[in-house]
Amino acid sequence: MISINELKFDEKGLIPTIVQDYYTRDVLTLAYMSRESLEISMDKELTCFFSRSRQELWLKGETSGNYQHIVSIEADCDRDALVVKVIKDGPACHTGTESCFSDYLFISDKQNPFSMDALYRLIEGRKTEKKEGSYTTYLFEKGLDKILKKVGEESTEVIIGAKNSREETVYEIADLAYHVMVLMVEMGISLNDIRAELASRHVVDHKVKQETMK
Repeated sequence: MISINELKFDEKGLIPTIVQDYYTRDVLTLAYMSRESLEISMDKELTCFFSRSRQELWLKGETSGNYQHIVSIEADCDRDALVVKVIKDGPACHTGTESCFSDYLFISDKQNPFSMDALYRLIEGRKTEKKEGSYTTYLFEKGLDKILKKVGEESTEVIIGAKNSREETVYEIADLAYHVMVLMVEMGISLNDIRAELASRHVVDHKVKQETMK
């Protein structure tokens, strides 16, 4: 752990701060903190920035309700920049998008990493911007009952697959995961909702283990 006195604020008394989603690791925004806003951030465990345009302190979420709960604050090796990992209550950008970084300048044709979050966003897009011939759009058009039926069918396929082979089980679990995510989008359940629930169960599980050891 380092002291706030070791940080190097610029000539205007500010330090650049990258805000990152604790769960997804997505970069949410780049802002600036003064010593005072940093102290407030650590005290409240909520991000507080210094607005260069308004020349005043700015507690993120104070007017929008989209607070950012701080998990950790890290300084770089030169002590002149910060990374703040947060659990957010809502969109990070004032435009309503999840991140301020949403306009691509370049995308490599050679690198196309997969993520559950990217798949979730793709499924969301199939609901809001219906694509002709898309199976996902078809499920949304048929509605909740159809989606639930598919989740039930895929759950059964996982059980059958597990009786046959590991490879078949992996294939069927992937099918189930996809259909569950379609259900999540249909019901307005985010991946962060599930992550938060699992995190809370980790604490419960820890307590149960302690009880069984008595």
